[in-house]
Amino acid sequence: MQVASARGLKKPAKVAPADPHEPLRLLATPHDDLDMARGDCLDALPIAAAVVRLDAKGKAHIELANKQFLTLVGEMPRATDKLVEDVDFLRASGLGRAITNFLLGEEQALQFQGDDGHVVGGRHFEVGFGRLGRAQGSGLRCLVSLHDITAQVETERSLRGEMLRDSLTGLPNRLGFNERIDALLDDPHFAPDSHAVLVLDMVRFSRVNECVGAIAGDELLITFARRLFGALRAGDVLARTAGDEFGILMKLDRGVDDAIQIARRVESVLAAPFKLSDLEIGVDCAIGCALVKGTEQLSEEVLRNAQFALKRAKTLGQIQIYEPGQARAARHRFSIETELRHAIERGELSLAYQPLIELSTGAVSGFEALARWEHKERGSIQPTEFIPVAEESGLIVELGRWALDSAVRTIRDWDEEIGSKLPISMSVNLSAIQIARDDVAAVVTETLRANAVTGERLTLELTESAIIQDPYRAGRVLEELKGLNARVAMDDFGTGYTSLAYLQRLPIDILKIDRSFVTAMHDDRDSIAIIRAVLSLADALGMETTAEGIDSAELARTLSYLGCTHGQGFYFAPPLNAVEALDYWRVRSA
Repeated sequence: MQVASARGLKKPAKVAPADPHEPLRLLATPHDDLDMARGDCLDALPIAAAVVRLDAKGKAHIELANKQFLTLVGEMPRATDKLVEDVDFLRASGLGRAITNFLLGEEQALQFQGDDGHVVGGRHFEVGFGRLGRAQGSGLRCLVSLHDITAQVETERSLRGEMLRDSLTGLPNRLGFNERIDALLDDPHFAPDSHAVLVLDMVRFSRVNECVGAIAGDELLITFARRLFGALRAGDVLARTAGDEFGILMKLDRGVDDAIQIARRVESVLAAPFKLSDLEIGVDCAIGCALVKGTEQLSEEVLRNAQFALKRAKTLGQIQIYEPGQARAARHRFSIETELRHAIERGELSLAYQPLIELSTGAVSGFEALARWEHKERGSIQPTEFIPVAEESGLIVELGRWALDSAVRTIRDWDEEIGSKLPISMSVNLSAIQIARDDVAAVVTETLRANAVTGERLTLELTESAIIQDPYRAGRVLEELKGLNARVAMDDFGTGYTSLAYLQRLPIDILKIDRSFVTAMHDDRDSIAIIRAVLSLADALGMETTAEGIDSAELARTLSYLGCTHGQGFYFAPPLNAVEALDYWRVRSA
């Protein structure tokens, strides 16, 4: 859209031929001086500009144009008024129609981005329309300006391409993948369940980096991506959505059956070891899948759904399909986590104390401290709901410290109220996360010292999972606790996979028989056989035993007869607050 020197395109009067070396001057008209001044003003502009008028028939004509405009639009007769619709550039780019619509409208000014209509190698412009006053004998007019921004647009496109691409594999990254999903969701012809998103995670990839180095790890990612790409169909979109996580957007013909079939094919393709230099590396993958329903507001929601399924796949060891309730449950857990953090900070949690009874005598030998949370709006929130959230979020460390300090302080307060040292112990639960992340022995040492309570009055209970996850660290922690004269109990024994070698090697004092065996022992021969085996094992290893979940006198008598040392359950008493627990001890000890 560049015109030679801005000149009137009306029919000229007879004038001397123009010097080809001089800029194009306004054509001679009755208002030659005024037109020449207007043309000079256009020529002075650094961008392509033209004055366009509308005739009585609604046709747009180029009245004046500067050099840049004429150069841009190409060949144009210099001595005639030119219809906008006859200029190829303006017609192909759609600007001619836009100019006419603007002149027929009521806007005083308009600015937008346009191009020359070429898909490849096209030019881009910042287009401006500004309404002009009517000249004598003229119709509606406007000033058209075109600022060439091709370089800027191409740079932005290049930068955006880099922003949407993973630099290592060359695949779309998470942002680029989300754009593809957004385009799908915005498609008016989209059908629910016609597409799915698979998310794959390279299980234990961090160990590869640790063992063979980051460069080999990068090589593995590239090789993994190539093999994965080869397993896909035409039209499937593969992206690297995180460090060792890949996403696939795929079209489905048969709904979820298609998704499962493709996931299994991908799984089988990735099963063969990867060869890196002289190494063969086997890579296990977890795969989660979410169908695109169309009800999702954002692509991130679709990807997050697939990641929920991926998390379950890691736990269960097989391909998982997202179930709608998972997102709601995750949001609920996050809400619990946030409120639990505040509850710990504000001291809104409490401990309840369930009596531990010596089955042979009926005497109270101690209490187990159990965390309780009474929410001011939701009411009582069960430990089975907030303890797993605390473990997942890491809050269990802070929660565990609070529980230990509160329990030891309670037994100190009882001693002071009675006026002597009570012949009872306090049991406090330890999480596997606490053992892994906290200096448990140091925390216990400081708590006992601060409350002037000796270690033999404290029993620390831990589950089998705490030992299985890191036997070496667990053994070291237990030895340190034994050095403080504290006792160690293994909770829920029989429900996990503890090796007998651990029982023999670790300093464990008490085995706690899980309530699932206790409550079923009179109706299930297998349960009573398991209890007999546990009691015999404990006796052989010199350990005491505690049966959980005793809810009847018959169970208490049977367990005592079989040789179980202690018991707890609702037959004796439910968890009590500190005042009720001390009163209970008084009554049983009278």
